[in-house]
Amino acid sequence: MAEEVPVFLVDPNSNPVAVKIVGRASFQNVMPLQDFLKVATKKGSRSYVFDFSCCTGMDSTVLGVLAGCALELRKLEPKGSLVLAHLNERNTTLVRGLGLHRIATLDLGDQAIDASAVTESLDAGQLDELDSARLCLEAHENLVETNCGNKTKFQDVISYLKNRISEG
Repeated sequence: MAEEVPVFLVDPNSNPVAVKIVGRASFQNVMPLQDFLKVATKKGSRSYVFDFSCCTGMDSTVLGVLAGCALELRKLEPKGSLVLAHLNERNTTLVRGLGLHRIATLDLGDQAIDASAVTESLDAGQLDELDSARLCLEAHENLVETNCGNKTKFQDVISYLKNRISEG
């Protein structure tokens, strides 16, 4: 059986901006999502809803990208919002374990997302090793900013990534 290709589908014109994650999201494929969120927020988007109903899993880098978005939205006036909807039990445990429930809204019910409009696919592209290290470092630093308890969880990862980046 062929491995499912992860996809981020978006409706950049909806309010809130709708994002649907299909497949497994990881450090290897999250850069387009991070770029999209930064550009959309710069253009004035203040509310996002993420649909995890088709997400088969995610790693800490993806959670760090989401944390970074939520942290940025909280700095705005008026404050923005990030909703995580349709999380399965495993993803809910990950989100809560890293403290994202403190800066994002967990909708464990049926957050309405017009799936027919969430059709624009973000290009996955390929990251070089240094860009990947920078992305992972920023994401893990976001997780530490979200919850100081994450510092001990990720201190070795952060130290490794800083060394890797400084080596070029």
